[in-house]
Amino acid sequence: MDVTASVPIAVTIAGSDSGGGAGIQADLKTFSALGVYGASVITALTAQNTRGVQAIHDVPPAFVTQQMTSVFSDLAVDAVKIGMLSQPGVIEAVAAGLERHGQRAVVLDPVMVATSGDRLLAPEAVAALKRLLLPLARLITPNLPEAAALTETPLARNEAAMQAQAEKLVAMGARAVLVKGGHGEGPESVDLLAEGGGVSRFAAPRQPGVNTHGTGCTLSSAIAAGLARGETLVDAVGAAKAYVTAAIAASERLKVGHGHGPVHHFYRWW
Repeated sequence: MDVTASVPIAVTIAGSDSGGGAGIQADLKTFSALGVYGASVITALTAQNTRGVQAIHDVPPAFVTQQMTSVFSDLAVDAVKIGMLSQPGVIEAVAAGLERHGQRAVVLDPVMVATSGDRLLAPEAVAALKRLLLPLARLITPNLPEAAALTETPLARNEAAMQAQAEKLVAMGARAVLVKGGHGEGPESVDLLAEGGGVSRFAAPRQPGVNTHGTGCTLSSAIAAGLARGETLVDAVGAAKAYVTAAIAASERLKVGHGHGPVHHFYRWW
């Protein structure tokens, strides 16, 4: 590596997971594992572990704005990942900050429900997210329940339905959509990327086990890391899919918690 070259920088704008497996913590681990410097803007604090979310404390929108100003006025940010934004005021603050600081390499993970089933996005915030953030994102990464909720259609049961939902989200203003099939069934976990009239398919063997806490956060931040390194969107998605699949496969080595354990972000090193 050329030590004189500037390090790629990515920022995560998301909620904190006190258990360390998802949210800001998972994003920063992912950035580090993939050779990208990570900074953060915290939108909410959660009392959370592998068994579920016990409480949420929202950060005031004005303080979210201040964090964004501090980070973007000083760091040369190459990509942004957005996760948990539970309230309309925070969504408005984040959208305004992205516009003000000219951020375009934005990966939006519309975090609506945690792996445990706990709701993380207030119903009144869904409309604000679709109106304000969808058009600003380079990519949005809904899972099957989130894609159904955002398009107000039934849960996709096959790839044709997944593609239809992805294309509907593009028609709603998204530049590109990755519908994730991790909640589906069958021997393969299939994700579909819709962009500019074309669809790309990413498949990997479905991993057994329950240690899937933070997979959505990890995938979206891995894609952001790829964009920060200058990769194309298709290449970034493909590399992120491979990274998450391997992190899930190695998760049994961690033995963290008594519920849905985290993936192994640093499986390549320990």
